[in-house]
Amino acid sequence: MYANNVDQQILPEDFFLPFGGRLSENNRWAQLSYLIAWRRVEQEYSKKFSQDVRGGRAVSVRMALGALMIQEREGFSDRHLVHHITENPYLQYFIGLEGYQEEPPFAPSLLTHFRKRLGPCEFRSNRPSNPTGTGQ
Repeated sequence: MYANNVDQQILPEDFFLPFGGRLSENNRWAQLSYLIAWRRVEQEYSKKFSQDVRGGRAVSVRMALGALMIQEREGFSDRHLVHHITENPYLQYFIGLEGYQEEPPFAPSLLTHFRKRLGPCEFRSNRPSNPTGTGQ
């Protein structure tokens, strides 16, 4: 089952940091998040799921696609990707978490499911053409 998330874009200043401060809008991951049409991707992604409520709730498209984009840009293995997301608030922001959390957002084995659901064509079609992701 998949529950649509109407607002996939949160602002860096709305991201909760338990240790104080706020995220910079100039960070490359914040900038890249503005370039992706999360709502459009969400609409297409949600079509791939059954409406049957008996199954577990699926991970948001922002988390799935965002994680795969981080992995491709940084060259991380599945385990290293989850490790880096867990310790980096900018990566957590990029995948759509509302605030910093110390526990991993998903198990490394879920990345296999993300890749199967999204597929290489859909993944490539949602990458911004600018390789730096800064919009400049």
